[in-house]
Amino acid sequence: MSTSTRADEPRTDSHTGLRTFVVDSRQDRPNLPATGCPFCPGGLEAAGDYETRWFTNRWPAMSDDRCEVVLYTPQHDATFWSLGPAGARRVVDLWAERSAALGARPDVDYVLVFENRGADVGATIAHPHGQIYAFGFVPDAPLDELLRGGRLGEPGGRLIATAPGWRAWVPEAPTFPYEARLVPDEHVPDLPTLDDAGRDGLAQLLVDVLARLDRLFDAETPYMLWIHQRPFDGNDWPAARLHVEIVTPWRAPGVGRYVAAGELGSGVFFNTIDPEAAARALRDVPEGRAT
Repeated sequence: MSTSTRADEPRTDSHTGLRTFVVDSRQDRPNLPATGCPFCPGGLEAAGDYETRWFTNRWPAMSDDRCEVVLYTPQHDATFWSLGPAGARRVVDLWAERSAALGARPDVDYVLVFENRGADVGATIAHPHGQIYAFGFVPDAPLDELLRGGRLGEPGGRLIATAPGWRAWVPEAPTFPYEARLVPDEHVPDLPTLDDAGRDGLAQLLVDVLARLDRLFDAETPYMLWIHQRPFDGNDWPAARLHVEIVTPWRAPGVGRYVAAGELGSGVFFNTIDPEAAARALRDVPEGRAT
């Protein structure tokens, strides 16, 4: 029996059930632009000025225009938190707009908004930006959460910060040294459903939490950010609840946390940073609200 798979479809490991897209074309993707920044105004991906901008990725992980890049600001040396609540709100609005547009496609079941910031997590361009992937199926990570009833936990003594309608806390069993989960107080299923007040609150909390990470380590801290939301497959997902996850591999300034064979082999993780201590450290950092 043939086990061949179309290039634009994931392969499934018959033993583990894990799905993988094989994208050998990305081997030719340049690690760094040869000259200038392609995301700055006048660059390859931004001919003119802009506030926020999106475009289809030239080096997509999937075909059929399923991979997009989102530019947060024309300012090359900015950080997400330095945009302030107003600038962050523009990004949230663009996330919601693109989620709705991609989710309306008949060949899209799930829209994942995410960001990799810093060379330690694989980002090759420093200009503030994120990405969006539009999957033709519901990926395993959000699906597992949904099948478990969408339980996001409670902050307990691990609360980091709040904003109107939102709270951020360290999960009770984090796999990374410092993690933050941002959750709306009300049951909101996805970004397009989030109203004006909810978008303002999310923007404010993102600015606050991301600033705390940089101030905690007194450096531009590498992090990974992703947003889980209701699938766009037309099915009823009553457990779906919008939330943001932010993790950093650093356990100390410039010192990374590596996932070891015992963890990958067992699926059980060992964290050297106590989550209550991580929450205290982030709470003790001066409030990060850029104006």
